Amino acid sequence: MTGSAPGPRAQLARKLAIDLTIMSVIGVVMALIGPFGSFDDPLAIRLMVWLALAYAGYCIYAPMGWVVDRLHQSLALPRAGLWIAAIVIATIPMTLIVWSVGQLGYPSFRLPSAETFLIQYAYVFVVGAGITAVFNMIQRPDGSMRFDEKPDEGSGGRAPPPAAPDTSTDASRFLDRLPAHLGTDLLALEMEDHYVRAHTALGSELVLMRLRDAMAELDGIEGMQVHRSWWVARHAVEDVQREGRSVRLVLPRGIIAPVSRANVAVLKDAGWI
Repeated sequence: MTGSAPGPRAQLARKLAIDLTIMSVIGVVMALIGPFGSFDDPLAIRLMVWLALAYAGYCIYAPMGWVVDRLHQSLALPRAGLWIAAIVIATIPMTLIVWSVGQLGYPSFRLPSAETFLIQYAYVFVVGAGITAVFNMIQRPDGSMRFDEKPDEGSGGRAPPPAAPDTSTDASRFLDRLPAHLGTDLLALEMEDHYVRAHTALGSELVLMRLRDAMAELDGIEGMQVHRSWWVARHAVEDVQREGRSVRLVLPRGIIAPVSRANVAVLKDAGWI
């Protein structure tokens, strides 16, 4: 094992730095444009206000991606509907923040009327949804919002076939990225935002790379991409859960890997289920 891979704290710090840089650029652009009547304010005021709103929006909207991923995997709900619902909900507190910032120049704080709130909400929703879409397209490895669970291009709508065993004695290149205490028994890879969570028999670790790049380094480990966000090693499958049309693979350590509907037939043909 090599010690060159950054640890979770370093990866988190890098992610935060990238995210805040993107939000800073968005805030500066909004300040220069001066939308919604803010262009009449001095540039310094616009910069302070829009940067503050950009950072506040990040704190409110960014966690929605994690919620969408978890609900999509656990309940098999469509991403498009989850994203819409998440943005609708997140826009409520964001609208209150925008309204509060707009009241800073007044001697006393006043609550908006229902009509005023709805108008303000509509403006914030459009801006929040647009920035969320742009932000996610920048951050996603494949440049998409992942509104569906289609596999990567070139897969023909199905997961790639199981990897052929490598007769060489070299260990998987991907395993060299993991700390030694996790061992070499790789169970699954799970995509989390623009990271990959590697699950082994001894624990898990986040690695900053794309899922497709991680799978390309799994030399000699037989497995399959069973879902847009999951790759599973064949030997790790302990059981299969079926609930209606939903199929999930039960792995060691209580790990549950969802199977996309397009890949159910592939797993059956391969003798996995």
